[in-house]
Amino acid sequence: MRTTFHLKTLAVAIAALSVASVTNAAGLDRSGQDVTAFLQDGTYAEAVYTYIDADVSGYDSANTSPDSNTYERGNKTGDIAESYDFFRYGVKTDINDTFSIGILYDEPFGAAAEYSGDNNFVAQGDQDASISGITDGRFTDIDTARATLAALEAAPVLPPELVESRDDLRAAVGIVDAEADTAGENTNVEVRSESLTAIIGAKFGANKNFQIYGGPVAQRIESSVKLRGLAYGPASGYTSNSNPDQDYGWLAGISYSKPEIALKAALTYRSEIDHNLKIAESYPLAGTLTEAGALDQGVPPAQAAALGEAAANRTSNMDITTPKSVNLDFQTGINPTTLATAKVRWVPWGDFKITPPLYNDVSKRSYGPDGLNLVEYKDDQWQVELGLAKRVAPALAISGTVGWDSGAGDPTTSLGPIDGYYSVGLGAKYNVTENWAVSAGGKYLWFGDAKGQLPTGKIVGDFQDNDGYVAGLKLSYQAK
Repeated sequence: MRTTFHLKTLAVAIAALSVASVTNAAGLDRSGQDVTAFLQDGTYAEAVYTYIDADVSGYDSANTSPDSNTYERGNKTGDIAESYDFFRYGVKTDINDTFSIGILYDEPFGAAAEYSGDNNFVAQGDQDASISGITDGRFTDIDTARATLAALEAAPVLPPELVESRDDLRAAVGIVDAEADTAGENTNVEVRSESLTAIIGAKFGANKNFQIYGGPVAQRIESSVKLRGLAYGPASGYTSNSNPDQDYGWLAGISYSKPEIALKAALTYRSEIDHNLKIAESYPLAGTLTEAGALDQGVPPAQAAALGEAAANRTSNMDITTPKSVNLDFQTGINPTTLATAKVRWVPWGDFKITPPLYNDVSKRSYGPDGLNLVEYKDDQWQVELGLAKRVAPALAISGTVGWDSGAGDPTTSLGPIDGYYSVGLGAKYNVTENWAVSAGGKYLWFGDAKGQLPTGKIVGDFQDNDGYVAGLKLSYQAK
């Protein structure tokens, strides 16, 4: 005889897990772009607040020579992961037994990291120590380096090997100057985004078990980056700030439900979204090298200095494409008071990159016609989460989850040195009235060890044994 699990019996358990399911994931992923609010029955609305606090710490590299990729454990970085919070809202209603509409708001992508303390991600300002580290001990004080550079620049003719030495020394002194000019400043990065999705769905099939849904997505994104300290070599002192840009994509999906056993399954695809941001960049070494090159060509000092100033600062446009994604959401009743859930998410972070124009142009001097990207990832992200929700009283349900995130590769960017995680979570939902409910959840994360890498391939940090937690609160309304 077939067992029937009526949705009314399981209603208090459904969605008890969703508060604890958000995490700090691979790449810039934050919210997981959940669409389950639209898949609820009847008229439904929710407001979700999420707080994430991660402890990500490690060691810098004592090797600050830009010409050497050898990692040497140096000083402690302290905790570089800044706590952050965000909101998610959703509302949907059924127009009739066939059509439904909904609007979802979330903050899908972001980053918040800052280094501090006595390490090579903070501009220290000790010029003698800086020139010694950059030149691998060939110069132990900045005055000697400057005198040697002046002598090379004054020579009327230089053999090719000394021209290369002069150019290398120019770059080294330029790095030291940038370090001194920003002394005491920290490396930090912040990326924020917002997304608004409108969805319309149509049910079909003999029992209206199937639904197709889709709609437009408006997305807004902005970022700021400061690279400080000898860890970044020639890029020390680099700063960029982008204006917010809004652009558009789309969402499409298909779902299946079987109310008799509380089964729901949904597959959702979100498109890439192309952004064109106005970005202001400052790159001190670009100015130093441009001014020196102009002087070599006989340009008067005042004019050469003006050329250097112009080369060090640029406002231009930058293209960023936020990645597409696929989400699979599944739930089914196990018995009349227990619900099992599964979530799978795929994001191709291996295709993602951030390439600021000035940063890229300067890197072409040493790294070929394509230059370097400021941020890129090696691998795509896979995220899996399994859960159980149990009704323990007429108005109360509890839930538990276990999860895994593959990360986006190791080594990874020094601005987010985490290689995936394992997680466990707990949640509870209490029905205050027949229609209103409050849910709360938390999750503990064990982050994967990762090495921080520059776009040049140089390893500049080692981050191990890190963790974090997520806490969430949700207010929801449902009328069937």
